[in-house]
Amino acid sequence: MTGTIFVLNGPNLNLLGKRQPGIYGSETLADVEVATALQAESHGMSIRFLQSNAEHQLIDWIHEARDQAAGIVINPAAYTHTSVAILDALNAFDGPVIEVHISNVHKREEFRHHSFVSLRADGVIAGCGTQGYLLAIDRLAKLLADAK
Repeated sequence: MTGTIFVLNGPNLNLLGKRQPGIYGSETLADVEVATALQAESHGMSIRFLQSNAEHQLIDWIHEARDQAAGIVINPAAYTHTSVAILDALNAFDGPVIEVHISNVHKREEFRHHSFVSLRADGVIAGCGTQGYLLAIDRLAKLLADAK
């Protein structure tokens, strides 16, 4: 299988490994990028790994994915619970989308239990730590293989 997977990360994930390690672990976003790239490579795919604290930047990358990506893995972070704009952008993307959350959002504050992104996602992985990104790559590879 060939193709590029966009791995999009939302606000504050640039602080991964430093911010609330009891919830998010000690791995950095750079560590996650390396592991995710290796996982994609095992499926004959590549990744474009991106992070922004700005909602509009995430939307612009989703728009780029329309022409450049076979699928999207997205950890929208806090935008999960607030961004209809990210949902709308994802709805304009034809490939599979997997939503990832490092923590189990359902064991946290009530406001974290609702996700706009889940309305579009083909799968949601939560509470598996950074391993969730690897599981998301595996699932995208399966969805893409089944679509051929």
